[in-house]
Amino acid sequence: MAKKYANYIFDLYGTLVDIRTDEEKPALWKQMALFFGFHNARYTSVELKRRYHEIVEEALKEKKAAESAKYDHEAYPEIKIEEVFEKLYKEKNVEPSEELLIYTCKMFRVSSTDWLKVYPGAVELIKKLKKKGKVYILSNAQRQFTQYELNALGISSLFDGVLISSDAGFAKPDVEFFKKLETEFGVDFSESLMIGNDSKNDIEGAKAVGMDTFYVRSAISPENDPTPDATYTLEEPDLGEVMDILCN
Repeated sequence: MAKKYANYIFDLYGTLVDIRTDEEKPALWKQMALFFGFHNARYTSVELKRRYHEIVEEALKEKKAAESAKYDHEAYPEIKIEEVFEKLYKEKNVEPSEELLIYTCKMFRVSSTDWLKVYPGAVELIKKLKKKGKVYILSNAQRQFTQYELNALGISSLFDGVLISSDAGFAKPDVEFFKKLETEFGVDFSESLMIGNDSKNDIEGAKAVGMDTFYVRSAISPENDPTPDATYTLEEPDLGEVMDILCN
């Protein structure tokens, strides 16, 4: 029988939510180039894709250098996607409003998403765990994507708190991101369980701050992801089995 925990922390994508996105498909960049052109920022699809990736890479490199100088552990910085789009507009001498940046983020995410759905049993699992303790989300994600996807899936109200890496400026497995659970919600790591589908980001990161861990392999776990030394492991995304282990 599993230990009772005061806090259950879930990864989101690949653990509770099944999502497939493709940011490389040509149709995405043709649509985005047209959208930018509607707002007087004229790019070809090839130019837009190239500059997008260059700006992301440059921003992450700069943040990693800054964070590595500040902390004695390996840094995993995160950027805000809206700042990337802002720079793309400004490179074409367009000063985007906050509203335009939000719409651009939505356009990009919807155009790159092939499907989005909650895994079977996820809602029931969350509701049962909330009778035992508090339930949180700790996700490597963009606020401008995730807040709308949680709403679209009808699950945003289920959680006691949601932490997203773009808000924090850190991404899993960076211990500074996990520590946000402690500083913002008062989570005691010794009484908490991290549940995720990524052996490095979810399991190693949580263990580094003293949490018990539950590894659930899913179709969008990293390719050839090694089975980690977790407190609990499940080699398939069966949330009904997760519920049996944690609730019975």
